Amino acid sequence: MRLCEFPGLRSFIAPFLLCAAVSVHTLQARTVPAVTEDDGFESVNLELDVTRVDRRVDERFLSVAIDASLMSEPKFMSLLGSPKLRTLSRALTPAFLRFGGTKQDFMKFIRQREYFTASEYKRSSSGYSGHSCDRFELLPLLEEKLKQEWALQALKLNLQEILGKFDEEYFSEDEVDLLYAFANCSGFDLIFGLNALLRTPDNVWDSRNAELLMNYCESRHYIMSWELGNEPNSYEKKAGITVDGYQLGQDFLNLHKILKKSKTYSSSKLYGPDISQPRDHRKYLLPGFLKTANSAIDACTWHHYYVNGRDTSLEEFIDPEVLDSLAVKINVVLETVRSVSPGKRVWLGETSSAYGGGAMDLSDTFVAGFMWLDKLGLSAKMGLDVVIRQVLMGSGTYHLVDDNLDPLPDYWLSLLYKRLVGPEVLKVAVSNLRGNHLRVYLHCTNRKCPSYRQGAVTLFGLNLSKRQAKLTLPAHFSNSTIEAFVLQSSEPGMEGLNSRAVTLNGVLLKMVDERTLPSLKGRDLPPGEHITLPGLSFAFYILKQAHAAVC
Repeated sequence: MRLCEFPGLRSFIAPFLLCAAVSVHTLQARTVPAVTEDDGFESVNLELDVTRVDRRVDERFLSVAIDASLMSEPKFMSLLGSPKLRTLSRALTPAFLRFGGTKQDFMKFIRQREYFTASEYKRSSSGYSGHSCDRFELLPLLEEKLKQEWALQALKLNLQEILGKFDEEYFSEDEVDLLYAFANCSGFDLIFGLNALLRTPDNVWDSRNAELLMNYCESRHYIMSWELGNEPNSYEKKAGITVDGYQLGQDFLNLHKILKKSKTYSSSKLYGPDISQPRDHRKYLLPGFLKTANSAIDACTWHHYYVNGRDTSLEEFIDPEVLDSLAVKINVVLETVRSVSPGKRVWLGETSSAYGGGAMDLSDTFVAGFMWLDKLGLSAKMGLDVVIRQVLMGSGTYHLVDDNLDPLPDYWLSLLYKRLVGPEVLKVAVSNLRGNHLRVYLHCTNRKCPSYRQGAVTLFGLNLSKRQAKLTLPAHFSNSTIEAFVLQSSEPGMEGLNSRAVTLNGVLLKMVDERTLPSLKGRDLPPGEHITLPGLSFAFYILKQAHAAVC
């Protein structure tokens, strides 16, 4: 069956950057034997409760980020005019597009700067008009040139990340126009991250540059939401500045007042404080912030990564204990927010597999999907409202789209999630399972997909074991036709986990051309047939006749 469709160079130097840190782990991982038929099956029973909605997340639950480092040399912002990137982006909507990251706190807005002549790309010099997406479209020859240059720029940015030294950068109206055109033409809701390290001698946020930017955006009628600062609990390490929760809250209250005075932004959303995951001394910043600025923010944001990208291994990417660590962090944040700001929505405002720019040959390969899909399932189950993936494109190795703007395995996984999974979270339990290597989640099927009747549910899961799993549904679902979408590496066994190619029901996934995504087809299983989830794979299963009244 044809699944409904919504409207809508990898760097040749970067692999040498951190190879010494990860090569030992990679070589060790590849000595593990591949899956064989002798591994057999593991049979488990599933219990599905489709009588009530356990939780409900935002329809933009799976959202994405553009790292502010893309603006570190303004010409690279023109890559946002690529027709291929627009095609890939539109397929992930509805979603937020967060523009931020470490670099946002080292960037200043200035007026009247030009980096390209009008002949180099088709766009108006008077800003984005709201009906001129074609004017921002990047010409093919310039796109190829910029992609080649971006490979060198990514190396420079990775070095900055390692050294922890960040130069002050500048951006102008041109870059803001390109960013807004990309967000608007792709269908994203833009969140712009402001620089919080512009401070007075009294260590109070200096809002003048932000107001200059807002005044320009208001003159262009650009609609967006805002953030202030990125990971304030690491300001001392990055810039030698310490900001406590109270002062950070005061800074947000100041920004909130500025927004309220604006005709355009008086009703705009403000999110924060985008703290790192709670541990040690970092856990005390959030309570102080919330006590001060609870009324200013529309959602409390925090960041999470499982492992250090510079010393992790393939085994950690499929280690159940590593994946389980997320639940501990979520609980700490939720308990803090509930105790100080009951009812406040909580977001994963930035997240991926490994911090430090990702893990080379892991974060951009098939194996990263285990962390990503489990994070989506667990975050929705535990009550997070939005999860923003770092990054759609940009520096590092945890992107969804590579330096040639080709989709990586996590892009295809995200695309299927968007199309098949609705915001209503249902309960599912697994019985007679030995260990925690099989992880399953249940939602209503996305109602925007006309291919499925009302009442359909989507079961999705991941198998961290080399053994195949046979999933038995309750008897009252035996008459439901099941449509399966099984994602596997293009290569077999443990070695295949490092692949950057993925198959859907055995068919290699790739774009038809620069502007066309493939038809994502499921495979119908006869009523009563067991669901089989292959080893080292993840999958979505649509129970078409589940007759869930809540769906």
